[in-house]
Parts: sequence; C-alpha cells; structure tokens
Amino acid sequence: MLRVSFKSSFIRQAKKLDEETYKELLESLKLFKDRENHKFLKVHKLHGEFYDCYGFSITHKIRVIFSYESSTEVVLWAIGDHGIYK
Repeated sequence: MLRVSFKSSFIRQAKKLDEETYKELLESLKLFKDRENHKFLKVHKLHGEFYDCYGFSITHKIRVIFSYESSTEVVLWAIGDHGIYK
C-alpha cells in the first residue's frame, strides 16, 4: 500500500474542483494506493519539464501529477486538465 502526501498546490487545486470531480478524485486515490490498480488509472511516466514525474487520469479531462519519494511513498503535485503540464 502506497503512502500518499500532498503538496499545498495540489490541495489548492483540488478545492477548486466541482463536487462530482472531487468525489471521483477521492475514489481514484483509494484505487491509487494499491499499485495493482495503476494500469486501470493509466499511470504513466511524463516527459519534458516533468521528466521525473508521473501522471494518472481522474476523468477523461482531469489528470494528476505525482512523484515517487520512495518505493512506498508518493507526493501529489498538481491536479487539473492538460494545462497542468505547461
């Protein structure tokens, strides 16, 4: 089971989500903590400016950027549409 921590920027962005998307975020985070579900969430390595980070999908439009701090701990950096990659 992964331990998840949050950057303050992630928390600020998550608070701006509409209620339905926020509920989907909470469900996705439950799944995310178990690495067996990473394929379902489409976890993938990012490139360019975020070469040391990974991403996964909450909805078709909403993505999360995170990094591995260790094999059992991740930090969530940002949440939003594809604009978060810029």
